Amino acid sequence: MDNRVLEALNEIKRGVAEIIDFEAIEKLIKRYFETGENFYVKAGFDPTAPDIHLGHTVLIQKLALFQKFGGIVQFLIGDFTATIGDPTGKSETRKVLSREQVLNNAETYKQQVFKILDENKTQVVFNSSWLNELGTAGLIALASNLTVARMLERDDFSKRYSSNTPIAVSEFLYPLLQGYDSIALNSDVELGGTDQKFNLLMGRTLQKAYNSKKQQAVLMMPILEGLDGVQKMSKSLGNYIGVTDEPFDMFGKILSISDELMWRYYELLSSKSLKEIEELKINVENGSKHPKKVKEELAMEIVDRFHRAGFGEKAKDEFEKVFAKKDIPTEIEEFHFEKEIWICQALVDSKLVDSTSQARRDIKANAVSINQEKIDDDKLILEKGEYILQKGKKSFAKILIK
Repeated sequence: MDNRVLEALNEIKRGVAEIIDFEAIEKLIKRYFETGENFYVKAGFDPTAPDIHLGHTVLIQKLALFQKFGGIVQFLIGDFTATIGDPTGKSETRKVLSREQVLNNAETYKQQVFKILDENKTQVVFNSSWLNELGTAGLIALASNLTVARMLERDDFSKRYSSNTPIAVSEFLYPLLQGYDSIALNSDVELGGTDQKFNLLMGRTLQKAYNSKKQQAVLMMPILEGLDGVQKMSKSLGNYIGVTDEPFDMFGKILSISDELMWRYYELLSSKSLKEIEELKINVENGSKHPKKVKEELAMEIVDRFHRAGFGEKAKDEFEKVFAKKDIPTEIEEFHFEKEIWICQALVDSKLVDSTSQARRDIKANAVSINQEKIDDDKLILEKGEYILQKGKKSFAKILIK
């Protein structure tokens, strides 16, 4: 087999949890290298939240990889299915988003994903384009392809049914509609998370039922662990790195992960080849490269990806200035006050803490400094002047009191 094909297939398999019909992917890649013929790779995103974090980008990175080897990405924004809400893994019926919310979130999605995907090799599509046209007869025909018994085999539905928790009929329709997307788009490959297996396989089932000339291959990516290295990356758990985080914050968060987790992030997030990553591992093991330096390289790569080239280096310099030299950042948000202010209120108003009670606790915990001097007086009144407030190691605010 052509070495280019072998290398491409190894990169595609990298970090993957499961592949169904890998032979089909192999044929598509081989055909591309032999004839230049493109193929279609689909991934659906329900724009139920306006921002994405690095956990979401694991899948998007894999889509970008397919683009290097002939894949045209069908970036499907599920504006129709989002009005139902994906029931996967949910213990209750989800709230339905308004049309306006869905479209606003979709626009934000598009702005963020093109920091990773090649826009010239991406088709952004909305499934309302064909699902609105499906009609009652089409929907009934579609629903006839799946039994209630089969649907209740799903763990999430089974648990809700057993506990008498309501399941809306519209939720049963969700995987069918997602599968129908593959018919409308004539997809060759579909990507999704491991929690989406039932829905992803529905595309194959329906392509066969509707006598399509192909059955899509399915590639499932694992869930990325958050900063704690234990639970999945999630905003609600506070262990996430947002793609819109400031360069300094993004760099610092990546540097905070364990050395062991670093290799997991390299595998799932870095654009370095498997060979390059293996060389880094060897250099760390033989002591020719320090793990911290390798972690800094990853942090700079990710910062550059979501901001601009060179921003990673700047974030590194700033980080070293603040922590290695115990200095303060060059850019700090300023807050102006017309009269003297209580220190706890100043911490709240400068967005360093959420409440005055939290401010008191932080002061008692020796976590608050004024002009780089620790304070322990939670009754302190700040009078006319200029102050640098600091909470913890990396949260700063400049206070100016007239």
